Amino acid sequence: MKLLFIVDPLAGLKPYKDSSVAMMRAAAARGHAVFAAETRQLCVKDGIARTACGALEVRADDDWYRATQGDVHALRDFDAVVMRTDPPVDTDYLLATHLLGIAEAQGARILNRPAALRDFNEKLAILNFPQFVAPTLVSADAADIGRFLTEHRDIIVKPLTEMGGSGIFRLTQSDLNRNAILETLTQHGRRVIMAQRYLPEIKDGDKRILLIDGEVVPWALARIPLAGETRGNLAAGGTARAQPLSARDREIADTIAPWARTHGIFLAGLDVIGDCLTEINVTSPTGFQEIATQTGHDVAAQFIAAIERGCSRFSGVQPRPAPCG
Repeated sequence: MKLLFIVDPLAGLKPYKDSSVAMMRAAAARGHAVFAAETRQLCVKDGIARTACGALEVRADDDWYRATQGDVHALRDFDAVVMRTDPPVDTDYLLATHLLGIAEAQGARILNRPAALRDFNEKLAILNFPQFVAPTLVSADAADIGRFLTEHRDIIVKPLTEMGGSGIFRLTQSDLNRNAILETLTQHGRRVIMAQRYLPEIKDGDKRILLIDGEVVPWALARIPLAGETRGNLAAGGTARAQPLSARDREIADTIAPWARTHGIFLAGLDVIGDCLTEINVTSPTGFQEIATQTGHDVAAQFIAAIERGCSRFSGVQPRPAPCG
């Protein structure tokens, strides 16, 4: 297969932790041709969605890639195009999904589907599953959020477009900075944010559960906050601990997996604190390398094998199984 990965600049990817690197290594190990591009390289020429991209020689060490050639290709000429650009989901990101949508209409296989990347905000998507969600308010009105705080006494507030724990605050009724925080996050009432009842189970980790083409990865990655911190995100200094799914984790994942697959979400990362679903990540879910290192379950090989199965439905080629441990 020819696989194109649309990623942030290659030089900035961390080979020891980035899931995108793990995907590309797994693809190369399984004999596939790997190409990489950035969203700024997408274009439409003569009516065809295309991109400038480099063919990569992918390695296992820290010097993990070498671009061997560069050219412009129609996106439909790849067996699959994997969109892995990190948020924020801003105007540039949304425009990229529109260009990818044009490519999809021309026969390209885009993972995740461009429409799904636009339609399912990673915070708001949880509202499709109210049975799993802690008390939640979505509003730009500081007075509304203040009443929510009075009711629940201890809450988390967060913007709807960021990642890695950026912009997340814990508020209590005694917090003297709460008005300033809400003014900043809501841009003085002009931007909608999310407020949720604080979940003390965060001390045991913010669990990342991965779904791949409707299949549930059997290990969760619990992101444990630093002492005195309310965010478990690895980008915020949390530590990672792989652990088997609990019965509640499995219930949540098994419920969401078919919904995700139906909506073109090939890869999703569910965030679960305690028994509550807090996010459904669809842009660039991570955790592959930490799970593989700690458990031996090769999530990246499972991901590439799932792409192979999807391609085989059209080509008739039988994919080989992934060494998932």
